[in-house]
Order: sequence, then structure tokens, then C-alpha cells
Amino acid sequence: MKLHELKPADGSKRNRRRVGRGNGSGMGNYATRGMKGQKSRSGGSIKRGFAGGQLSMIKGLPMLRGFTNKFRTEYHPVNISSLNSFESGSTVGLEELQAKGLIKNEKTKIKVLARGTIDIALTVKAHKFSEQAQNAIENAGGKIELL
Repeated sequence: MKLHELKPADGSKRNRRRVGRGNGSGMGNYATRGMKGQKSRSGGSIKRGFAGGQLSMIKGLPMLRGFTNKFRTEYHPVNISSLNSFESGSTVGLEELQAKGLIKNEKTKIKVLARGTIDIALTVKAHKFSEQAQNAIENAGGKIELL
């Protein structure tokens, strides 16, 4: 088989419907548009969201407007003050945070924030750190690890 011999599968392609080309085609006279009315005229489409002059739903419900990013990742905040409950020199990861009840499950993405103070040296593993939290952990003699 050569490139010029390729053809679409049988039944996969249909001819375009040519309307308004005589009554013999079955789509003559009104060209499948019916008789009178707005939709039979050229350019007679109604714009999306139009509700016959009534206040449209989009204008009436402003919370439905805008854009929602479906790829957004949410991070659960963990403050450095809550890390003081761990033993000095220990490693704090997702399992340890879940065991203390600071996060609900291990699949949660977490961001460590700088509210409060940290007095002990810890190795903290998290998905994100705020700049101030990172400085506070390192100043206390700890380390950070990004997951």
C-alpha cells in the first residue's frame, strides 16, 4: 500500500447537504428553514444567553460568570507554630502531619506558612514553603525538602 492509495473507511464520509438547489433535491424552496420567522432570515440567529428581553441568567447570577481553572492545585496550609509539637531533630513529612491531625490524609498537598515561631531544628518535607517560613526553619537550624 502506498500513500496515494489511502482512502477513508466505507461509510465514514458523507456528502455535504446542499440546500436551496432546486426541489428535486428535497431541500429546495425554503432550504430546510421553514417558512417565516426570525430563524428563517439570514443572520437570524439568537445570541447565546438571550432570554427574549428578560434579564438574562448570566446577568442575574453574577457568581456564575467568569472562568474556573480545572487544573488548579489547592494547598493545605500548615503554620510553623504547629511544628513545635514535634521532637527536635526529627523529620516531619506527610505521614507525621497526618498522625498529629494537622492534615486529613497523605494525598493532601501542603504549604508551610510562617505564622508563629519555631524553636526547634526539624527537617520539614512539604510541597511548598513561603519565603518567611523557609527562612524561619533554616534559622532555627532545620532543613527543608520539597516533595
